[in-house]
Amino acid sequence: MSQFAIRSVNSRFLSKNIARHLTTALPATGIVVTASTTAAQRINARSASMATGSMHLARIGAISCQLRAYSTQHAATPEKHEFKAETKKLLHIVAHSLYSQREVFVRELISNSSDALEKLRHLQATSQDVSAENPLEISITVDADKKTITFCDSGIGMSAEELKENLGTIARSGSKAYIEKMKDSDDTKDMANTIVGQFGVGFYSAFMVGDKIAVYTRSALPGSEGYCWESDGLGSYTLQRTDNVDVGTKIVISVKSDASEFLDKSKLESIIKKYSNFVGFPISVNGEKVNTVDALWTKDKSSISDEDHTNFYRFVSHAWDEPAYHLVYKADGPLSIRSILYVPTKNPEALGFDRIKPGVSLYSRKVLIMPNAENLLPEWLRFIQGVVDSEDLPLNLSRELLQNGPIIMRLKSIITSRIIKWLQEESRKDPAKYKEFFKTFGIFIKEGVCQDTSNQAEIAKLLRFETSANDAAELISLNEYIDAMPSDQEHVYYFCTPSRQFGLESPYYEPFKKHGTNVLFLHHALDEFVMGRLSVFEGKRLISIDSKDVAQVLKKWNEADQAESASDTSAAPLTTEQANELTAWMLPVFGMHVKEVKVSERFMSYPAIVTDFDSPSVRRMMKMMAGDSKQSLPMSPCNVEINIRDPVIKGLYLLKTDNEELARKIAQQLFDNALIAAGIMDDPRTMIKRLNEILASAVQK
Repeated sequence: MSQFAIRSVNSRFLSKNIARHLTTALPATGIVVTASTTAAQRINARSASMATGSMHLARIGAISCQLRAYSTQHAATPEKHEFKAETKKLLHIVAHSLYSQREVFVRELISNSSDALEKLRHLQATSQDVSAENPLEISITVDADKKTITFCDSGIGMSAEELKENLGTIARSGSKAYIEKMKDSDDTKDMANTIVGQFGVGFYSAFMVGDKIAVYTRSALPGSEGYCWESDGLGSYTLQRTDNVDVGTKIVISVKSDASEFLDKSKLESIIKKYSNFVGFPISVNGEKVNTVDALWTKDKSSISDEDHTNFYRFVSHAWDEPAYHLVYKADGPLSIRSILYVPTKNPEALGFDRIKPGVSLYSRKVLIMPNAENLLPEWLRFIQGVVDSEDLPLNLSRELLQNGPIIMRLKSIITSRIIKWLQEESRKDPAKYKEFFKTFGIFIKEGVCQDTSNQAEIAKLLRFETSANDAAELISLNEYIDAMPSDQEHVYYFCTPSRQFGLESPYYEPFKKHGTNVLFLHHALDEFVMGRLSVFEGKRLISIDSKDVAQVLKKWNEADQAESASDTSAAPLTTEQANELTAWMLPVFGMHVKEVKVSERFMSYPAIVTDFDSPSVRRMMKMMAGDSKQSLPMSPCNVEINIRDPVIKGLYLLKTDNEELARKIAQQLFDNALIAAGIMDDPRTMIKRLNEILASAVQK
């Protein structure tokens, strides 16, 4: 039996990655590693005084790395030295400070076993002379009495020299070296994509739950002998030749007393399903196969049945409905992407549940990197379920987090664009089915218009609206609205109204109804913000029919109407002088609530309306910000437009001289009626007393 000290290699690699996870000191080198709350790393190093001067290294930050060196003139050639590390402390760091959860040791050891099996399969595929005594599989055995967990694979195994290099050297990845060798050959470069390992530290995660690890292995190469590698994780290991060892690798972990939870078979199974369910080899725990669901995203989409999609969707989403839509998307450039995505049938948020988490999980070479990945898709696409797998992910050392950078942003952009295009294709393929989708998930599409400015124009194509020209059940897109517009119509008109009936009877809709202009009816509280953020679509302005932006077209229509009715003396309006006199009298009656009273330039059968007011949606938001949605909110000053052809307005002009007190009450009632029509009166009960007084005056005559 021989005893070896565990070595560490690749100091640059360690300094870049371990610093992300811990705050500690490596006294052998004088390097202090500090992890800040922003995951920035700062390395301060001070070397021993040299014969000709000194050098200081300071402040390597997360955003920028700056190196300032101060030295005097060198009289001789400087000596070059390599960093050293205290192996015992370094091994403790890797085993106890690198990973946020101890359960990931299962993922790491299964990934190592998978790599060993892939290597053996590659050698078999290239007709090399190797031993393959058992089926290619991974078996895990839990022995609660002996307090051991055993991971066993029938893969390529290791020789004595490979044990020293791979297990006796921290941060040396045998898999990574194997990948680089395979990529050099055109015949095997595709096989390199199936290898998971790349950092050379995953094996040591077993020390999080074990106080001793024994590794039994024999290489698949002809004439190889079996060996046993043992270590307690304190800085050294033993290595001896052993008989009766099968080809492959068996890792026996003696479980610590505080890690006994992992001796539960069902817990191990749940961890495997979470992280390693889609590894390309059978995995069993105490003889029972665990990974029964295939990695569907790796298959050709034509070979996947609807039943396969339903089963896989239910597995990844933990739901029991069926997917409304599915997409199998693969790309090799500019990034390698393998994905399968689903739209559910039901929206949990609409059923009263809390805000749902992102539904797409991120994998790298079929190993889970991040469940419910928050940074993979924009927030508005959180209803999408599925898997995205990319071998180009810039993983950190623990493979638990992504390193933010251009690759992640590019991946997010590609997937988001493809989902939007996918939904557009589905809307054209089956409009009726898409209408049902929009009724369920339209709120998310509207969020996307408001939030995702880079994709706003394309997301807007997914919106659907009820219109005044069609039945309530028939929804159309903005493109369809524009295609049906008359040649002389310049804008897209919409109206935020609590109901269709309210919209059809509104004084704001009357001139559009009279002139046969189609208007989009919007009923959701978010719609006003959606249209405001979008503002323009396909070169057409989106204009609310109750806003001041419609004044020009209303004036044009009104002038045409007046020309047509000039011969009708029974409907003669107030004269200009009378109108000016009335508006000047009404303004002080309304007080501070009104900025201006003027003659309306729109056709309407109502005596008066209000314009330039805070919309109902804006007022609701202001109430929420005030902390009480039921509290009455002071109204911002607005404008009042009067219809000088209306009999009530003409009668009011005469009444203000004969009975000013009653005239004031009627004017105030007209204003309240206009507020109700605009949907901005908080409590109409405040006008009951005045209304009764007006009725009493009417019946006493």
